[in-house]
Amino acid sequence: MPEDRTAPIPQPGAVLVADELIVPGGPPVRCPAAGLVEGDLRRRGVLVVRGPLGHQGDPGLDSLTVTVSGANGPAGLGVATVRDDITAWPAARAALGACLAVARPRLVLLAAPRSFCAGVERAIEIVAEVLRRRGGPIYVRKQIVHNAHVVADLAGRGAVFVEELAEVPDGATVVFSAHGVSPAVREDAARRGLDVIDATCPLVTKVHAEARRFAGRGDTVLLIGHEGHEEVEGTYGEAPRETIVVADAAEAALVSVPDPSRVSYLTQTTLAVDEAQEVVDVLRGRFPALRGPGTDDICYATTNRQQAVAAIARESDVVLVVGSANSSNSMRMVELARRHGTSSHLIDDASDIRPEWLARAGVVGLSAGASAPPYLVDAVVAALDGLGGVTVEEREVTHETIRFTLPAALRGKGQ
Repeated sequence: MPEDRTAPIPQPGAVLVADELIVPGGPPVRCPAAGLVEGDLRRRGVLVVRGPLGHQGDPGLDSLTVTVSGANGPAGLGVATVRDDITAWPAARAALGACLAVARPRLVLLAAPRSFCAGVERAIEIVAEVLRRRGGPIYVRKQIVHNAHVVADLAGRGAVFVEELAEVPDGATVVFSAHGVSPAVREDAARRGLDVIDATCPLVTKVHAEARRFAGRGDTVLLIGHEGHEEVEGTYGEAPRETIVVADAAEAALVSVPDPSRVSYLTQTTLAVDEAQEVVDVLRGRFPALRGPGTDDICYATTNRQQAVAAIARESDVVLVVGSANSSNSMRMVELARRHGTSSHLIDDASDIRPEWLARAGVVGLSAGASAPPYLVDAVVAALDGLGGVTVEEREVTHETIRFTLPAALRGKGQ
């Protein structure tokens, strides 16, 4: 039986946004920029449904469809409402018009490296492998990595994300997130007989070991980072009596320590390199005996992604960084691009792109934080292509080859 490609009928007050245009006797026309139209409508407070739409409209609907030239052939845009919907139809026309107003050929500069780092890949693989072997539900304390799409995908497979161990049933399997946990959390898990699988990034584990070492030799540990971030909470918990969190240069200029001759510093792994160095410089000016880690705490992936954004920011009219709002490394990339004088925005996915950002943007810089899936970047490129075609150039500042192994308990073939 042939597939039914008729348009779904939206309810009154809702807008159908076409994900493809159906052409009688011909192949359907893809609508890769549909997410931009949908996002614009949702920001206007309008309910949206997605589905196919006839290129010349469908009976019973008010509709508007257009095609533009994309790099991979024609691309469509289309909206429809129930006939004579005096609320939804004006919004549909306005949203489509906003996207058409910025339709033009563009150059996309892809920063490289971008997207997943080794620690994130390992953490996601750990949860996926535990689900494969044991089935759901398994519990994950906090978000395994800071990305809404990753969390939603794993939740759909049976992972249950909780804020604290109190929400985990006694004896259940729990995965600790890539950001690490404090010794107090580990002790609580052991006391309750939880089956713990640790997905802490090895680079975060390194910082924890440094915190113990510095505190053990009698130093006050100045932890440069954002108070309340899970990674900072875990590191702080290694030596809470000896550790002081320092957020920025202003706090560094005021922090007080018991013995200025016995001071060390550590940094959250996802900070902006230049801003962290500014804090260290202030601390070193105040405490000449300040000691730090043998190698930088800011992880290689954070550094590489920031350098890649810096490389494209100068040439771009706007920089888009794919990542969730609670992703520290993604936010630092946005801020870095802005410090280079370029407008920059954080987006969870293509639907977050506001048409007005593209109004004067012939060159779009594009990257993704270390916790953002690569397919989201591909979808942004496709969406921009659906607004008049894109030429893509990748600018690679370094090539990453680092990989982290799974925990010993998951390396075998056990079921």
